[in-house]
Amino acid sequence: MAKMTKSQTIAVLADKTELSKKQISGVLEAIVNLAYAEVKKSGVFVVPGIGKLVKVHRKERMGRNPATGASIKIPAKTVVKFRVAKAAKEAVL
Repeated sequence: MAKMTKSQTIAVLADKTELSKKQISGVLEAIVNLAYAEVKKSGVFVVPGIGKLVKVHRKERMGRNPATGASIKIPAKTVVKFRVAKAAKEAVL
């Protein structure tokens, strides 16, 4: 089964609501922009019932180059992770 594309998602949401595809597209774009801004500012953005985006700091660590086998130092960095809500896990599984 193939995953839904953005346009398919917009079409389904437009069918289930009384909003146009253009309005749904605008709402999705606004949610995405809000999520990016909130994660950048406060480090977390919650999507109720689905999960949350969380900004996490990874420590510096040692790794291995798979081609040569040599040890390399992987620098510290900040990454964004998505943590699925318990309710979403239970609904899907």
